[in-house]
Amino acid sequence: MDNGALYIVTTPIGNLEDITLRALRILGEVDLIAAEDTRHTRKLLSHFEISTRMVSYHIHNEHRKTEQLLDQIDDGLKIAMVSDAGTPGIADPGFLLVREAVKRGIEPIVIPGVSSVIFAAAVAGLPIDKFSFYGFLPVKSGRKANTLKKIAEIGYTAVIFESPHRITKTLNAIANEIGAETPVAVVREATKLHEEILRGPAAELAATHAERKWKGECVIVISPVTP
Repeated sequence: MDNGALYIVTTPIGNLEDITLRALRILGEVDLIAAEDTRHTRKLLSHFEISTRMVSYHIHNEHRKTEQLLDQIDDGLKIAMVSDAGTPGIADPGFLLVREAVKRGIEPIVIPGVSSVIFAAAVAGLPIDKFSFYGFLPVKSGRKANTLKKIAEIGYTAVIFESPHRITKTLNAIANEIGAETPVAVVREATKLHEEILRGPAAELAATHAERKWKGECVIVISPVTP
């Protein structure tokens, strides 16, 4: 019997041309693709004429399906896990599957690719010799404020994800907790048709775009002001 395998495959964050040749080969060769949203992934597969069978694997069923997928790998199946965009496990489902695979002695094979975090850090024009990634900040104002205070204390650039519905509130929170002149960059719709990068002091960006109805995927890069 052939040995099974678990592939953690990075997919484009927008522009489909950003997928790697290795990722395309793996997605075409595996027996099964575990996808965060099969409808979303089907568009990607169809674009590249890949017909591999899919099953859904997302935050609402991962605890139930993880053992099933790993049992199939133990039986010799080759399975690729993909999220809607980027690398599984980075603010997306995937951590649980990797953790439990390692416990079983299954070594996950990561297929790297484009990253919204690295894209934002590179394009922000802010110091990135050291930077930290916080994922999505807490929604509750108190916890969000505490996290921003920690970012200020650490003193080097931070990258966060944010819902478009909370961008202005978060910019104001950055201005209040770190400083009005805190340099930030808002990266919206990276690699997509309407890609946009806004740079400036947190308070100024918040005021300028106070009435804006933000849309799309957003990443904020924060560089705490040093005395």
